[in-house]
This record gives sequence, C-alpha cells and structure tokens, in this order.
Amino acid sequence: MTRQQVFSIVFFSLLVLLLYQIGLMFKPFVFSVLWAGLLAHWAFPLHVRLTKLFGGKDALSAGLLTVGALGIVVVPLVAMGMMLIREAGAAEQEIRLWISAGGLQRLPDQVAAVPYIGGWLTGWLKSTVSGTSTPALSLEQSLMTGVKELSQFLVGGMGDLLKNTFVLVTDFFIMLLVLFFLFTDGRQWLGVLHDLIPMEESHKSKILTRLDQTIRAVVKGMLVTAIVQGLLAGMAYVALDVPFPMGLTAMTIVLAPIPFSGTGLVWGPVVCYLFWMGATGKALAMLVWGIGVVSMVDQFLRPWLIGHDIQIPVLPLVLSVLGGLALYGLLGLFVGPILISLLITAVQIYRDEYHLRPTVVLASSSTPP
Repeated sequence: MTRQQVFSIVFFSLLVLLLYQIGLMFKPFVFSVLWAGLLAHWAFPLHVRLTKLFGGKDALSAGLLTVGALGIVVVPLVAMGMMLIREAGAAEQEIRLWISAGGLQRLPDQVAAVPYIGGWLTGWLKSTVSGTSTPALSLEQSLMTGVKELSQFLVGGMGDLLKNTFVLVTDFFIMLLVLFFLFTDGRQWLGVLHDLIPMEESHKSKILTRLDQTIRAVVKGMLVTAIVQGLLAGMAYVALDVPFPMGLTAMTIVLAPIPFSGTGLVWGPVVCYLFWMGATGKALAMLVWGIGVVSMVDQFLRPWLIGHDIQIPVLPLVLSVLGGLALYGLLGLFVGPILISLLITAVQIYRDEYHLRPTVVLASSSTPP
C-alpha cells in the first residue's frame, strides 16, 4: 500500500466521521432547514426583484421577506387555532341547548325518519341503550360526555401546543434565521455544492433543473389546490346553512393535501349530519358537490398545476405523497414527490450513461465483418 493510498483512507475516514458527527449535531434542525429551503426557493424570484428595487441591498430584501414569512405563517395559524377553539366551545353549547329543549326525546323519531338507513340506525340506538333502567338519561350522559371530550380534545391540543411553546418558537425562529441567510448567501452555497458534486456538468445541470421545477410545481400544486378545494367546500357549507362553516372550511383546507379525497373527511360527516337532521335534499346536494366538484378538483387542478415538465406518473406520485406523509409528516407532502422526481432523473442519467452504450456495442458486434 502506497503512502497516497494510506493518506486517502485516513482522510476519507476522518471526513465520514466528521460528517456523521455534524449530522447528529444538526439533526434537531433538519425539518426547520427543509421548510426554510422550500420557502426560500419559492420566494427567491421575489427576492431578486426586491433586491433590484432596493439598489442591490439584498440584506434589506431578505429581512423584509423573512418578516413577511413570520406574518404569513404565524397569523393564519394563530387565527385558525383560536377559531377552532371558539367553534368547538360553541358546538358544545349548541348541543347542550338542544338537549335542554327536548332534542334527545325527539332523537328516535328523527333517526327513524332518515331515508334508507333509519331502521338500522334505530335498531343500533336501541341496542346501545338497552338493558339500562334510564336509557334516555344514559344516552344523554353518553352524548354529553362525548361532546365534552371532543371539545376538551381540541382545546387540550392547543394547550399542548402552548406547553411546547419553547420548542415550537425555537424551531420556527431557526427556520426564519436559515431563511434569511438562504436569501443572502444561498447562491454562493449552491455554487459551492454544485462544484463539489463529482458529476459531469450536463448531469448536474439536469438534476438541479429538475429539482427547481419539481419544488416550484409541487409547492404551487399542493397549496393552491388545497385553498381552492377548501373555498369550494366552504361555499357549500354556507349555502346549505351548515353550522360552523368557517371552522369546517379551515379543516377542509388543512386536510385537502391528503390523497384519496382528504376533503371527504370533512364534507362526508357533513352529509351524514344533514341526513340525520332530515334535510335529505341538502344532504344529497352536499354529496354531489363533494364528489363531483370538491374531490374532482384534486384530480384535475393539482396535476395541471404541477405541470407536464416534471412528468411524474400518477401511481408513483400518489405513493410518494402517502409515504412522505407517513415518514415526514406534513413536510412529506412536498418531500415525497421531490424525491421521486430526483429518482426519475437519476434513472434517466443512468440510462443515458450505461444502458444505451452496451446496446450500441452489441449492435455493432452483431454486424458481419
């Protein structure tokens, strides 16, 4: 073994060990950095325009965009959380008033009047409270307990968030710090990373171009589709006079990115509620609107927004979203498609570099001399 070989083994061993230790050190901030990267990449064209507007002062532009991100993220989250808590308390109060007005005594007749499934629901209701000396009281206690637990769950969820305020605030401000420096120094960092990648220039350009296209398309497709679906569902909630339409609309927007009609997790129970209340026409209208408009928007608008540039097949796209959601949480809705897109690009590079060359050799060798 030569001196150069020994040096190479020792050097790369120390480099791997160093990278491993740095990875452990930075592990708590991975998600903050990834969120900052997504936001910076999406807003970087605006940063370029503002920098030109401010006479080349990129720090000023980066500071304004960072403060803007603080307002855009924090204000809607706080408003949505407060709205959910308020409407959960209002829902509990409405149910208490309904029970006080004798709604529980009218419940069997209302359940029996539900089309198609009224008889089955009546039998299930009787079996639930059978064997008790005071079935109405038992049902009332069960209902009130469930409502109170649901309300406490929502309020308690926000309480848990408040208890973990230090961790959340720390992660959020780390994200803002990284976001600021990505705006100011991101180009230099990207240039250094580009030089360190041991690949041909054409392959590096292909990967970076694919990454750029995918991030922009996925972020735009996810966010815009979720907002449109939420607004369409919210229009139906208001038109059909469904209780607490604002809270339901917010929940629809939050759940919309989930594949296979995440919006149905909200408008589906609304349909059941309308059937239960005897508003069969409204229930059918909500069902048709939910299936034919709200859910179908996801099938057409999101692929159109993502565009034909990245060319991800439907099945890998859906599986990447589901797998990313399970592995990374909400961030996985973006990371999953990005990883699949990069894999497709890597396969294309492999095919261009290795797969076609043997084919050419075999074809030439089979030619008679």
